[in-house]
Amino acid sequence: MNRLFAAPIAMLATLTLVVVLLWVVQKSIEFYQNVKAVGNHPGNRTILWHNHLLAHFLPPIRGLTSGTNYVFNKKYAVYEQTGWDIVTCISSFPAPRVEFLIADAAIIKDVTVAHVSFPKPVFLYRALSIFGSNIVASEGHTWKKYRKISAPAFSDRNHRLVWEESLNTTRDLINTIWKGKDVVEIDRVDDITLQIALNVIGVAGFGRKMPWQADTVVPPGHTMAFHDAMRLVSTGIILRITVTRWIMGLIPKWVKVRAAFDELELYMLEMIRNRRTTAKKEERYDLFSNLLDANDDELLVEGEAKLTDQELLGNIFVFLLAGHETTAHTLAFTFALLGLYPDQQEILYRHIKSIIPNGRNPTFEEMPLFTHSIAVLYEALRLFPSVPPIPKISAEDTVFVSTNKAGERKTIPVPQGAMITIDVAGLHYNPRYWKDPEVFNPSRFLGDWPREAFVPFSQGARACIGRKFSETESVAVLTMLISKYKITVKEKPGETFKERKERVLKTRASLTLMPVHMPLVFSRRE
Repeated sequence: MNRLFAAPIAMLATLTLVVVLLWVVQKSIEFYQNVKAVGNHPGNRTILWHNHLLAHFLPPIRGLTSGTNYVFNKKYAVYEQTGWDIVTCISSFPAPRVEFLIADAAIIKDVTVAHVSFPKPVFLYRALSIFGSNIVASEGHTWKKYRKISAPAFSDRNHRLVWEESLNTTRDLINTIWKGKDVVEIDRVDDITLQIALNVIGVAGFGRKMPWQADTVVPPGHTMAFHDAMRLVSTGIILRITVTRWIMGLIPKWVKVRAAFDELELYMLEMIRNRRTTAKKEERYDLFSNLLDANDDELLVEGEAKLTDQELLGNIFVFLLAGHETTAHTLAFTFALLGLYPDQQEILYRHIKSIIPNGRNPTFEEMPLFTHSIAVLYEALRLFPSVPPIPKISAEDTVFVSTNKAGERKTIPVPQGAMITIDVAGLHYNPRYWKDPEVFNPSRFLGDWPREAFVPFSQGARACIGRKFSETESVAVLTMLISKYKITVKEKPGETFKERKERVLKTRASLTLMPVHMPLVFSRRE
């Protein structure tokens, strides 16, 4: 009997081995064809594409994967190794892929201006389409429609509201949560900055007041507070798109993440229902009102396309998530940097006091005067851009022309379908544009500086629509807190400055660049 089955089993094993070998040969041929297609331009060669979901579970292994935080962790190192400000990344799995990492300001400008030739690869943004199509995860006519609907909310009228609400939120933090405390130790500073940003986007973006005390309140019909749901969604979105819903029910931690998405959907539906059923109709200028009007048959202008309910939910979600997470993490990095560099913090404090010597609240009209607050914010964004890689895709065969350190010019072929990554971190750490790029030096933004080499909000037609919103909020919160408190890092005994800096500024990649653990101390100034 064993002999009867031995021959078929051996044949099956042989056939399987032949299929695997043929697959490997095919992948190898495709790999080398892609290397040839880019003119064998130097760069990174791996089996697994660094943006693949499996990369989230594998450490960086030479020849296998670069890891998900590859672009930020490498910063400018990969360009120093090759001598060029454009490098190629060739990978084989799950499909043969050609990718260009670009830290050349001129090429980046060309790519962002030619948005038809280099559109956004929307398939990479499916994580943001959980509730429906939206402005971030769309292209072409669909994106233009969302942009037209959203743009009126990002006006000076709304930015004034952002400024005032940022001051109100910060003042509430000081007078309620920190009331009577001369020294406040915070184990994770992003817990505070996330709440600040959520409060501001709640009022200025959606007309929803979220006081600090409401953080612990779970409304009837819900199982978790709004803030807790947002926190779990922002940190668990990669898990949500990686693991099926029923599998998430098998592990307690994952169950909470799944519940957070359900809770957030309930909250968004309530926001829509409450605004629609409000008896008193007011003239509003916030983003939420613009989105609702675009979903209302009565308010549409003839010829305008109505937003579907899914599009409405999708855009509410993406503005809630992106509108508070990116600003919150930027503020966290800014506070940490000021805590690590007390001399720079003192310079900022003295500048603020020169404008508001009596400690009064700064006005929206005075925002341009706070040049050092803006410089500190920009330096934090340079060192820790919210989105280190900005992906595009080549819609046609083309070429890039680059120059290396030796002054040699080279024409690099770019095949149709190649991924084009605007390497924001690589550009921001490029010594061709920034002197001593690793150094925290806000003064570099006080004089002439290379504006085309600073793209934390991208540039061109697809630049972030909320840039002014975020900058206004960040400058207001930063100015208010530094005028009242001195920030220091919670130290560990025997720790060197280098060790402290590495510990406090450690990052991880999610939808945006996030701090891992930032323990800071806020001491009230006299």
